[in-house]
Amino acid sequence: MSRTGPVAGRGPTRERAGHLTPLLPLQDLNLAAAALLYDMVALQASERSAFGYKRAAKAVVGLPESVVDLVAGDRLRDVPFVGPSSTRIVRELVETGRSPTVERAIASSAKASDVAKRRVLRSNFLSEHAMRQVLSAELPPDIVSRAAFRGDFQMHSTWSDGAESLPLLIEGCAALGQTCLGITDHSHGLPIAKGMSMETVAAQQAEIDGLNAELAGRFRVFKGVEANIQADGSLDLTEDERRHFEFVVAAPHAKLRRTEDQTERMLAAVSASAIAILGHPRGRVFDTRGGVQCDWPRIFAVAAERGVAVELDGNWHRQDLDFTLAGQALDAGCLFALDSDAHSRRELRFTDYAIAHARLAGIPSERVINCWSDDRLAAWMAERQERTPVPPARSAKGARARRAAR
Repeated sequence: MSRTGPVAGRGPTRERAGHLTPLLPLQDLNLAAAALLYDMVALQASERSAFGYKRAAKAVVGLPESVVDLVAGDRLRDVPFVGPSSTRIVRELVETGRSPTVERAIASSAKASDVAKRRVLRSNFLSEHAMRQVLSAELPPDIVSRAAFRGDFQMHSTWSDGAESLPLLIEGCAALGQTCLGITDHSHGLPIAKGMSMETVAAQQAEIDGLNAELAGRFRVFKGVEANIQADGSLDLTEDERRHFEFVVAAPHAKLRRTEDQTERMLAAVSASAIAILGHPRGRVFDTRGGVQCDWPRIFAVAAERGVAVELDGNWHRQDLDFTLAGQALDAGCLFALDSDAHSRRELRFTDYAIAHARLAGIPSERVINCWSDDRLAAWMAERQERTPVPPARSAKGARARRAAR
């Protein structure tokens, strides 16, 4: 990644030959520019007045090219939805590292505290341009890459709240060069996402069996489900119901704006039987919510002990886990799942964001389930199904003892 423009920082580090060296310089002026435009969105008196800034922010964050180059070439106004006011703000950032226009607007507004709160909810996201830079950067060959990536293990079809059928999702994944996928439509405890009844699950799995027979040797569909982590840490699927799937993703969908510690809730979920993946663990959303607050090193230690993969959800608005927490999970010995959380074929490309965060964290392909062979995946999934639940308190105590011994 080039280090152009005034906003620059150091990327995550990795121990090599007895010392720490940065994997990548980390700079994302496109995201910084979009964030300033989102500041202006928060300051507006009405949704109508905020609309223009919001469209401009989305356009900037999705640019494949650096705003530095666009400003230098006087081409920023050529970007759809980026008007004169937005252009001025981006130009100020690129040329000076700050925007007096935004600063004056905040100083004269009664909504300054709202801007401050929202800024915290934009940390460690990647713009389209930064994501592409990370994917193309030269890193040690053991670090996960698009070339090593075989399949996506969180996506949704018309069997729950997705927009497209299984055959179309298979077609979309194959077009990206993938050779397997894990379908994870929502379970029955999440009616807002059209969660499947167990009768619906049976019909879905019959379709999967037919598709796998037709595609044998060319592509494989693994039978998964996204189970909901309830407020008390239990899952909306019973232990017997979980056994109907090859793998289970457990993910939180409630209490995601709370400030209290939810460590015990997440420990209970990751310690449950038949869980293979802890999905979008924080449940954060860009500019909207920070997600679950808990002792993540404890969660990661138990996940590592149980052989549960922690997910880097690449959906642009989630990017959860981000590279900072992924680095902590790597240190704890975790496995990883890098997934799109796609609800349509066009969202399947979100795996690129997950891979980019994993590369920033220095995660090797060997630790990423999406890079494993079908046989290795099937064996790992079967082993997860055989694991009995562990009381969270006992599991956490064992994890602390292991950390103290290291």
